[in-house]
Amino acid sequence: MPTNGLLFQEPIFWHLIIKIRRNLMATVVRLTRMGRTKKPFYRIVVTDSRKKRDGGWIESIGYYNPMVEPAAIKFDAERLSYWKSVGAKMSDKVAHITKG
Repeated sequence: MPTNGLLFQEPIFWHLIIKIRRNLMATVVRLTRMGRTKKPFYRIVVTDSRKKRDGGWIESIGYYNPMVEPAAIKFDAERLSYWKSVGAKMSDKVAHITKG
């Protein structure tokens, strides 16, 4: 067994790699479904891109209700611009909803 110290440095090295990967998580702004059967409404949330559609989220920044006429849309533009500035990508639907 080598005694050059590499054996003891390897776990520290992998710990740093894991820590860096966690900090570089890909965030995305997307819709998460709420409501009941045939009566959906959606929250506009910031989440990790690897999570499921209705999985946990980091922050809720608004809502979208397509069931009322006209569709109810409310979101915090300041928080949306913050998340875009730190690199969060927007889903196609959220980009369409928030542009107009």
